[in-house]
Amino acid sequence: MEPWPILSVLVIVGATIWFFAAEKFPVDLVAVMVLAALVLCRLVTPVEGVSGFANPATITVAAMFVLSAGLAKTGAVSSVGRALAVIGVNRWILLPVMMVVVAALSAFINNTACVAILLPVVLALAVQKKIAPSKLLIPLSFASQFGGVCTLIGSSPNILVSSMAAQAGLEPFSMFEMGRFGLILCGAGVLYFLVAGQFLLPTAGDATLTETYQLGGYVTELRVMEQSPLIGRTVTEARVGERAGLIVLEVLRGAEKIIAPHDELLQAGDVLLVRGDMQRVMAFKTAQKLEIAPEFKLADETLRARDLHLTEVVIAPNSRMAGQTLVELDFRRQFSAIVLAIHRHGEALRDKLNAVRLQAGDVLLLISAREQAPRFRGNPNFLVLDRVEEPSLRRRKAPVALLILATVVALAALNLMPIVVAALLGCMALVLTRCLTLDEAYAAVDWKVIVVLAGVLPLGLAMEKTGTAQLLADQALWAVGWLGPIGALTVVYLVTLLLSEIMSNTATAAMMVPIGISTALALDVSPRPFLMAIAFAAATCFATPVGYQTNLMVYTPGGYKFRDYLRVGIPLDILLTALALYFIPKFWPF
Repeated sequence: MEPWPILSVLVIVGATIWFFAAEKFPVDLVAVMVLAALVLCRLVTPVEGVSGFANPATITVAAMFVLSAGLAKTGAVSSVGRALAVIGVNRWILLPVMMVVVAALSAFINNTACVAILLPVVLALAVQKKIAPSKLLIPLSFASQFGGVCTLIGSSPNILVSSMAAQAGLEPFSMFEMGRFGLILCGAGVLYFLVAGQFLLPTAGDATLTETYQLGGYVTELRVMEQSPLIGRTVTEARVGERAGLIVLEVLRGAEKIIAPHDELLQAGDVLLVRGDMQRVMAFKTAQKLEIAPEFKLADETLRARDLHLTEVVIAPNSRMAGQTLVELDFRRQFSAIVLAIHRHGEALRDKLNAVRLQAGDVLLLISAREQAPRFRGNPNFLVLDRVEEPSLRRRKAPVALLILATVVALAALNLMPIVVAALLGCMALVLTRCLTLDEAYAAVDWKVIVVLAGVLPLGLAMEKTGTAQLLADQALWAVGWLGPIGALTVVYLVTLLLSEIMSNTATAAMMVPIGISTALALDVSPRPFLMAIAFAAATCFATPVGYQTNLMVYTPGGYKFRDYLRVGIPLDILLTALALYFIPKFWPF
């Protein structure tokens, strides 16, 4: 066995883990870098390098995004939210009902899509039932992961591990094979939040939007005095943004309200509603001979009463806006809205917003004309936190979409055809029955996830070809071999869980499957329990907000801190690890 190929693979594995965990580059770019490194180092052939794009797992995951979109666009999922409002009398009833419903949905549709649709519904229910959103949103995210491990199509790691097992000559997972233990995890998770989780979850206050984003000192009114040099000039000509670092939200002229007044000639007596750092406001006031309107008091109602609308949106996990600034996006003109503030990881960003590079999970506080507000709903780049029904839902098609998904599941569960074929036929049926348009089908696919899958699959192949997987398995057996198969299973599960908390769980699964199979073969036991351990550990990430997309989606709306995930997630990880190590060998014997 040549040492250099193994050393090269180990270096690439180490670099992959570091780049994913450090988040210096987008995850899809890291995956492409991994693929390129493997080909350039001749660890895989060019054909093997791009084989991930044709892998059944990659195609199946893409198809599941489309199938999930079919249920979303027809209103089949949002109708569940209306049912929750009726069922949930108080927190102790609403919480378990919500978690069970979300888990059931996530067993058959994409977790991210499920949480995206139900997030505004749960926020509205929190207000209605006078419950702090922080008591519901982490359970919402975690429940989607509980449900995801109940079926083959519930999460990407399940599909990936099953596909890699089939490529290694092993039996792929059946549709409901994981369900026995998955249901145990669901039950344990719901009981955990009823008994202990609610005491561990923080209680975030119900602050208004202006309080949440601390805008009181950053938005004010300035009246144009008779001697002001602004008279007869437009906001654009005065270069207010460039010179003063301020944004003019609107101009009040008597009873007239001029929104986003770029080209309006200013007059004496006009009142400018401006946003910016207070020091800059005061400097601008003095230089331009303005006065602060003494009667002005900022509040949500103040802004809404001016025919403006405040909207909170989350930058979606697959948004094309991630990594770009507001200037690069030309956000103000493209969406006819102004970003008042950005909330990120518990911190409200209010100054120099044009220079901030947006990240998935950022919450933007937008102000726009009231008639412009509906434009944000349905935009794939945003998750709108206001609970407003999307007018474009094709509710008459909901039974058709449900029937198509049920048919896909049945065809795969009865082994009438491979899951990848059934899923592709389901996508075709959604478009032909007009549950989805072709453009909506393409837009539904999270191409970052697809590229990550395709990029890291060759890494697992290289680990197997070069003997790296066998080497790592031998080292693991040297350390814990005296404990037998259960000791090796423990190591595989814990390493998968730890890596999944800090990097892409699909990348983790792709790296761990060859190690798990090699470990089983070295012990002369069945690889099945090791594969199941990898699938379960990779699909349940609770201790960090970055471990799973849904955790990141509820981070800011719930008002959480990083430590909240640690406090709630680590005990849950310990509980589920204990259950996994006990039940997996019973359901899938060595």
